Amino acid sequence: MAERRIGLIMHGVTGRMGYNQHLVRSILAIRDQGGVALSNGDRLVPDIIIVGRDGEKISRIAQRHNIARWSTDLDAALANPDDTLFFDAGTTLMRAGLIEKAIDAGKAVYCEKPISDDLDIAVALARKAKASGVKHGVVQDKLFLPGLLKLKMLRDSGFFGKILSVRGEFGYWVFEGDWQPAQRPSWNYRKADGGGIILDMLCHWRYVLDNLFGEVKAVSCLGATHIPERVDEKGQRYKADTDDAAYATFELEGGVIAQINSSWTTRVRRDDLVTFHVDGTHGSAVAGLQKCWSQHRVNTPKPVWNPDIPQPIDFFASWEEVPNNWPAENGFKAQWEMFLRHVAEDAPWEYGLDAGAKGVQLAALGLQSWAERRWLDVPALDI
Repeated sequence: MAERRIGLIMHGVTGRMGYNQHLVRSILAIRDQGGVALSNGDRLVPDIIIVGRDGEKISRIAQRHNIARWSTDLDAALANPDDTLFFDAGTTLMRAGLIEKAIDAGKAVYCEKPISDDLDIAVALARKAKASGVKHGVVQDKLFLPGLLKLKMLRDSGFFGKILSVRGEFGYWVFEGDWQPAQRPSWNYRKADGGGIILDMLCHWRYVLDNLFGEVKAVSCLGATHIPERVDEKGQRYKADTDDAAYATFELEGGVIAQINSSWTTRVRRDDLVTFHVDGTHGSAVAGLQKCWSQHRVNTPKPVWNPDIPQPIDFFASWEEVPNNWPAENGFKAQWEMFLRHVAEDAPWEYGLDAGAKGVQLAALGLQSWAERRWLDVPALDI
C-alpha cells in the first residue's frame, strides 16, 4: 500500500459552510484518517492550500488546523502544477468566474451551489468543463444524508409501490438581527449580493427530486419577502429586497407531484429542519436529516372523520423507524471521498457542473413562475 498525494486548492473556507462542512468535517477528517482508499489499496491524501482575500483569517485557520500552506494569491495557487484540484465555497456571484479560471488552468474543479445566479453562465461553464476534459463536480450533499439514504433504500426495495406524492418542509426562524444576532449572513437577503431562498434552495430540490423521485418536468412557485427589513452584522438596518420564503409545486416524471415549502421565517414543529413525506400505493415514509420512519399499508390506521370527539388514534404510534444498519457518515465527507476517487482513478461520478446548471435552471424558472404567476415547463438542457 502506497500513499499518494493530491494537491488541493480550497477557496472560501472562511465562511460557515466552507469552514465547517468542507474543510474541518471533510478534508481535514480525510487527511487525519490517512486519506481515501483507492481500488488498488493505495491511500490518496489531500495536501491542502487554503486561499482567501483576508490573510489574517486564513493564517489563523492554517495555524489552528496544522495546515502548512495558505495564500491570498489565488492566481499563484492556480499556477502551481503540483496542485491539480480546485474547490470553491465562496460567494455565488464570484463562483462562475473562479471556476472558469480554474478550468483554464487545467485543474479539476469541485464547488458549492448554485454555480451561478445566471442560467446562461451556468450552462456555458458546464460546456466549458466538458470540452476541456477536466474532472468536475458540484456538491449534492443532501443525497448523502442518512435520512435520505434510507428513503432511497425504501424506494429501491419497492416499499412504496407506485410513488404518488412528495411533501417537503424546509426552514427555521432566522432572527432579524435586532434583539438577537441573525444566524445567516445578511447577504442572503440582498438581491444584488446573490441572496434569496429560491436561488439557494431550488438548486437543492432539483437534485433531490431528480435523483430520488423523478425528473422535474414543470414548476409553479410563489415567493415572498415576509420580513422586509433586517439588521446586519454591524448593527445597521437594511432593506431585505429578496425572497425569504418559497412555496413550490413540481410535476415529476411518472406523474409524481412534489410540494416543497422553503422558509427562513417559520418556527419548527416537526422532526427536523428539513423533512420529506413520501406517499405511495403500498407505503409511506417521512425522512429528516438523520432519521426515517415508515408505514406500510398493512399498518395504516383507518380514521373516521368526527370533529365532535377528541382524536382516538395516535397517528405517530403506527410508524416504525428505519434502523441505522450502516455507519452514519458526514454527507459532505462521503461525497468528497467519491469525487477524490473520481479524480484519482476515474471512479464513477454523476454530479458534474451539468447537474449544477440544472439546479440554476430550476431556480430561474421558479423566480420566473413567481413573477408571471403561472406554471412553467422545465425543458431539457443542451450541455
